Amino acid sequence: MNTAETRAMPDVRFKSLDRAASELRQNARKWAQMPAVEKVEILSEIRDRLHKVAPEWAKEAARQKQIPKGSPLVGEEWMSGPYAVMSACNLLMDTLSGLEGKTFLNRIPTRKTVTGQTVAQIVPLSAWDRLLLSGVQADVWMQPGVTPENLASHTASAHDVPLQEREGKVCLVLGAGNIAAIPPLDCFQKLFTEHQVVLLKMNPVNEYLDVYLKEAFAPLIRCGALRIVRGGVGVGKYLCTHPEVEEIHITGSALSHDAIVWGMKGEQTANKAAGTPKNSRRITSELGAVCPTIVVPGPWSKADIAFQAEHIATQKLHNSGFNCVSCQMLVLPENWSLTDRLMDKVERVMSRLPSRSLYYPGATGRMEDFSARGDNVLKFERPGADACVVAPLDGDTTDWFASTEVFAPAMSTRRLAAENAEQYLRKAVAYANDELYGTLGANIIIHPSTIKEIGQETFESIIADLRYGTIAINAWTGLGFLMPQCPWGAFPGHTLDDVQSGIGFVHNAYMFDKVERCVVTAPFRPFPRNLLSFGVTLLPRPPWFVTNRKQHKLGKLLTSFQYKPSLLKVPRIFLNALLG
Repeated sequence: MNTAETRAMPDVRFKSLDRAASELRQNARKWAQMPAVEKVEILSEIRDRLHKVAPEWAKEAARQKQIPKGSPLVGEEWMSGPYAVMSACNLLMDTLSGLEGKTFLNRIPTRKTVTGQTVAQIVPLSAWDRLLLSGVQADVWMQPGVTPENLASHTASAHDVPLQEREGKVCLVLGAGNIAAIPPLDCFQKLFTEHQVVLLKMNPVNEYLDVYLKEAFAPLIRCGALRIVRGGVGVGKYLCTHPEVEEIHITGSALSHDAIVWGMKGEQTANKAAGTPKNSRRITSELGAVCPTIVVPGPWSKADIAFQAEHIATQKLHNSGFNCVSCQMLVLPENWSLTDRLMDKVERVMSRLPSRSLYYPGATGRMEDFSARGDNVLKFERPGADACVVAPLDGDTTDWFASTEVFAPAMSTRRLAAENAEQYLRKAVAYANDELYGTLGANIIIHPSTIKEIGQETFESIIADLRYGTIAINAWTGLGFLMPQCPWGAFPGHTLDDVQSGIGFVHNAYMFDKVERCVVTAPFRPFPRNLLSFGVTLLPRPPWFVTNRKQHKLGKLLTSFQYKPSLLKVPRIFLNALLG
């Protein structure tokens, strides 16, 4: 390790941090060499403990985000917290139990895309998937060179190293402050896929969660594989250069990433040019983007417009707009007769949403800056909440909006002209690839008959051109986050000196080594209205929609189901789903 990265003398203010890092170092090899069967037992205990703390976890998270008591929006804290972590426990237990011969791959069907890439269909796999995620499909596209025949050798390869040869490492995980499941899921990636022990530094915005994480993850803490600490920028800087820390993972901003790797702003340019990072540790990251939602013209009905307006409002305003994959750029067809009607409906949907606050620090300033930079800025008023700021762009005012993620309830719209749906979609994909910053997530909303008109193979080839880590078709990429079997991260190819949306994948409970992207598909129409067009799926208004009136009940019910699946629990889930 570079001597410049070590501290000359211990800092007495940080003795507890030194102790935590030292304890992890002492246990790193032991954790790496722990048999998979023992790790399964640890996950099983975590699941039991998580079930006990989940109600208070969701309640406190809602209180801290100033969500009114009894509001359906409390469901967001259930689903993006305990539910997602519980799901990850189950999936990792299955994977670790099937490591011998990698038998867990036997039930995952594979196929080839029109571009020749190998695809693993990871949802649906079980009967429960087909019931509770009816019509939802998730496919993992592998990087070129991976075939169905060699997929096993490119899956969970860290587990191919014999136990006694594993050394183990200490990884610092810098937790995100917006979504409760991010810190634990990032830890799971390092702990169970990469054999690393973890020092988790909570973000000051949601460090109140450490009480629940310490209780739920007590088995990991007890065996010396995890330590959880609080602290601000000073603690983060201290730990990033701590001699016991060998790797770093950050979910946050590219500015924070570059400060860690290249130093403060005044020295970054010179360090990048010289190729001399201030911190030479391996660093993985998930850093956000200007994420697009591409609306494709088609024969939408009045009901289709109403439903997809709720969908777009969700993509922007879930978690009050503080999501790295919230819709930042809404791409619309210029010469579609329904574009204005759709935008009018989006505004009306937003005006009826439950009130909520701008809980994340700095949001007001970011929204003011956003408003000041655009012409003809619109404000979609929301009673009891700050208006959603919308900036319609033309060809002369796109640069800043296309290159700047605004972590707040604000979005831009960009209209593109084309002669037909296929030409428009290709143009929109090129715009997203070439003009928008980052590659984390992209959404496409398209009528099934429009896909048929374009042709399924042609449509898949267009999807292959869209360079994003998660692509959602008639879904929101946030659904990919909520399903921990889906790899989560930027499209491969970013570098330390041009990191954009980050490097590496997390979640990825099936431990695929060479992921290119994950494609999530959902029904264009909800049940039961889809029956009129001969749809066969049973998914009503999704529980993650901000308009769902029962999401607080569904979040709790779905978490309980993940804890102990039972057919007896399904009727209550379906009833509340239909009433939502």
